[in-house]
Amino acid sequence: MKYPICTGGIVLVAALLSGCQQDNAARKSAPAPDVAYITVTTSTHNIDTQMQARVVASQMAEVRPQVSGIIQQRLFEEGSRVEQGQLLYQIDPATFQAAYNEAKANLNSAKASLVTAQLKAQRYANLLKVDGIAKQDADDAHATYLEAKADTDRYQAELESAAINLEYTKVKAPIAGHIGISTVTQGALVTAQQATALATIRSLDPIYVDMRKGSTELLKLRQLLRDKSISQGTTAVALTLEDGSEYLYKGELKMQEVSVDASTGTVTLRAEFPNPEGLLLPGMFVRAQVNEAVDEHAILVPQQGIYHSANGESYAYVIDDKNVVQKRIVETVNAVENQWLIASGLSVNDKLLVEGSDKVRPGSAVKPVQVEMNNSGTMVNVVKPTSDTPAMQEGV
Repeated sequence: MKYPICTGGIVLVAALLSGCQQDNAARKSAPAPDVAYITVTTSTHNIDTQMQARVVASQMAEVRPQVSGIIQQRLFEEGSRVEQGQLLYQIDPATFQAAYNEAKANLNSAKASLVTAQLKAQRYANLLKVDGIAKQDADDAHATYLEAKADTDRYQAELESAAINLEYTKVKAPIAGHIGISTVTQGALVTAQQATALATIRSLDPIYVDMRKGSTELLKLRQLLRDKSISQGTTAVALTLEDGSEYLYKGELKMQEVSVDASTGTVTLRAEFPNPEGLLLPGMFVRAQVNEAVDEHAILVPQQGIYHSANGESYAYVIDDKNVVQKRIVETVNAVENQWLIASGLSVNDKLLVEGSDKVRPGSAVKPVQVEMNNSGTMVNVVKPTSDTPAMQEGV
């Protein structure tokens, strides 16, 4: 049996193969594109963290009355600075003065009775020695003396209590600081230990700034500090105010809370700042910058050399010794101005492609041109210095 031969199909396959061979030949003959790269190096980098923070008073005391009565006078100016022990309010002392006078009179009476009882007890004791009195009478006289002595002690305590209450009619500042608005005026009735404070005193110099750091970030920092090339940072803290200006004075990190807030998953850090001009006020929101660590061998590369895929993966293009592009998966820590701090994926002396990525793909041969990034973030060609050419030239 003879089978028909499909000459048309053979011709089509041959044409396709011929086209692919021509396309591959064209690609092989195409010149390698020019790309720019930087040589990866290490540098010393301060690992700073910026956190939202809130200003709180270093001391705060709510002024409340400890006795009940009518306010006779308010003896301070709202918003002014008061000293510890300064008289703030005067409560009508008439009732407490009367109680003090009564307690004093009772004490004097008790002291007089004590003298009489003491003399009688001594006299009976002497008579008992010569059998001049019954022992029962001597014992009764001694008991009367002890009761008089106990009464004297009781009235002495009552007098001291009355004196304390009388002194409490003078409401004084428990701490030094700036006092706020008074909630009562002259003639108002106040009660002992009432819920509403008469006024609040806050100490503003020095002042505290409370920052919140995520517990996950705290764990990352501790793991980072295990690296021998990374050392603990300083305790200095810088502030940026709500209007974007920098606060003149540096603060000092004082403490870190020993528990995690279950509702927010954060840990509170507290810094202390000088506040001589009173610029920082309690309740103010600021941004704090803390130097948490110093990396002696940090890898910082231009942000334009790091790419991000749709799934959030970071990668870079590296040129090998044969001038062929390779794709590297990298892990970034955070952005530092116009650079990325790299945790893994790049090594010293790697040739990182920074310009021309649109011309290549992994496996492409390239013609690399070495560049460096200047202080303004512009790439400049690296040229071997000669007598006629400068060491660097602008432009890539």
